[in-house]
Amino acid sequence: QGQLAESGGGLVQPGASLTLSCANSGSAFRHMAWFRQAPGGEREFVAAARNTGHTYYADSVKGRFTISRDNAKNIATLQMNNLKPEDTAVYYCAGNQGILSTIRDRQAYYTWGQGTQVTVSS
Repeated sequence: QGQLAESGGGLVQPGASLTLSCANSGSAFRHMAWFRQAPGGEREFVAAARNTGHTYYADSVKGRFTISRDNAKNIATLQMNNLKPEDTAVYYCAGNQGILSTIRDRQAYYTWGQGTQVTVSS
C-alpha cells in the first residue's frame, strides 16, 4: 500500500450521497486533491484543499461536493451530494507541496492513491 489510500466508493442511485476518504500515512501535503477519470476519459480535477483550509472546486461539482481536511488525522474527505450519472468514474486522491497556481494541475501532483470506483446508476 502506498502513502495515500482511498476508501468509500460504491454504487449509488442518482441523487444519492457518498463520502470518500483519503488516508495519508506519510508527511502532510500542502495541497490535497481529488481527481477522477471516467472510462475513455482524461483524469480531471474535482476538488482540492490547502493546508490553510482554502478549498477549490471544478465547476461541474461546485455546490454538490465538499472537500475537507483533518490535519490532525492526516485525512482528506470528499462529501458528494446529489450524485449524477456523469459523476461515474474512478476517484483518485493526490497530494503535492506545490504553489497555489498548480492546485488544479494534474501534472503537479506526484503522490497518488490507487483510486476508488464511484458508479451512479439507476
